[in-house]
Amino acid sequence: MPRTGERRRPAEPGRRPSTERARARRGRRSVYDRRRTARPSRHKEMRRRWVALLSVLTVVALVYLLWFSSMLGVQQVDVIGSNSVPADQVRGAAAVPDQKPMLRLDTDEIRDRVAQMPGIATVDVTRSWPNTLEITVTERAAIAFFDSGPGGDGVHLVDGGGVVFKTVKERPAGLPELKLPSVSADDPVTRAVTGVLGVIPQQLLKQVTTATAKTPGSVEFALADGKTVRWGTSADTERKAKVLAALLTREGKVFDVSAPDLPTVS
Repeated sequence: MPRTGERRRPAEPGRRPSTERARARRGRRSVYDRRRTARPSRHKEMRRRWVALLSVLTVVALVYLLWFSSMLGVQQVDVIGSNSVPADQVRGAAAVPDQKPMLRLDTDEIRDRVAQMPGIATVDVTRSWPNTLEITVTERAAIAFFDSGPGGDGVHLVDGGGVVFKTVKERPAGLPELKLPSVSADDPVTRAVTGVLGVIPQQLLKQVTTATAKTPGSVEFALADGKTVRWGTSADTERKAKVLAALLTREGKVFDVSAPDLPTVS
């Protein structure tokens, strides 16, 4: 501040006061700083472009590795659950292309091909990275058999769904024989009989020698001791089994439990 009584020296013509010059410098500096902030340096711009290029190349490499390269292709096919059906036959039916990239495998088609094998009930196909395909199968289990008779092609094994899945030369021990005009998974009577055989207690099943029916609701079977059991439908299995166990202690030839609340012995 000027002392009392002193006069401020007038500014020289064409020369800004120091405060104005400082303000002008700050203004120019702020404009420069904003330009530097808004426009990245050449080094940063090049680095950004390289990162983008490397990202694209990485994606392309991954796509090639997963979809086209044999590095992640099938090298091994494992079959799980096969016993009576040879694993090599399952692999043959699966027809998995060797070295084909795992991601390009159509597991549904492979499953469907294996499921067409007569001895296979269910199929599950999964990828086990990096190079193994696993095929898990459940084989059909024989619940009965039927003999095609003289001039036929042999003895046929049938599962619980009425599917004829295997032909053997001799009658298998421990299985009941189906006495039906025709045996097929498409036949309601066949499915009814095999359905009953599949749900009755194992102790009772061991005694059954033959099973037959004229309609899906008239299933009956013969026991090893010569007795005949009229079972009816596959409903009320547990109730019928208990009633039959009590009835078999009585004298008689025919034991009817088709209506378990009104059983008869004759």
